[in-house]
Amino acid sequence: MPRTLVLGGARSGKSGRAEALVADESSVRYVATGRRDAGDADWADRIDRHRDRRPAHWTTVEIAHHRDLATALRTGGVTLVDDLGTWLAGAFDDLQAWDAPRGAVTAAVDELVAAVANRSDTLVMVTPEVGLSVVPESRAGRVFRDEIGALNARLADLCDRVELVVAGRTLVLPEPDHGRSPR
Repeated sequence: MPRTLVLGGARSGKSGRAEALVADESSVRYVATGRRDAGDADWADRIDRHRDRRPAHWTTVEIAHHRDLATALRTGGVTLVDDLGTWLAGAFDDLQAWDAPRGAVTAAVDELVAAVANRSDTLVMVTPEVGLSVVPESRAGRVFRDEIGALNARLADLCDRVELVVAGRTLVLPEPDHGRSPR
């Protein structure tokens, strides 16, 4: 299981599934992409609940800037990243790209994808699947949806295993057929 992508909707159980995939490992580096905000007690509580349920022997790395994730992935060892949606939102924030022309986060995404491509140790990544709902009303919502969808597709192409978690149930997604027509 060198590279696994775990997709799912909000509160679907994707983080718990990702944690279960590495639960038997003696050493796990948990890369948390959700940044603390002193003015948001609810978010801080959510981060603390995630931290509290992890085994004490896991190491937690909290990233402060979007570039920190690619840097963290260049270090070996069993790594779990939770989650790429908050990472991407942070990249939009860091780059002040919410109102910028499309493609403003492309270099950041390319750097992340390259770091994942160069991994040989076990890597489990959690990411939201946001493309199954209505088209967002705001431009920022549409740009985020499009960017996370494209990122997920690029990472899925690099992964040895892709799982979709729906209502706490896991589906292993098959390999793509790369344009072959169905019989």
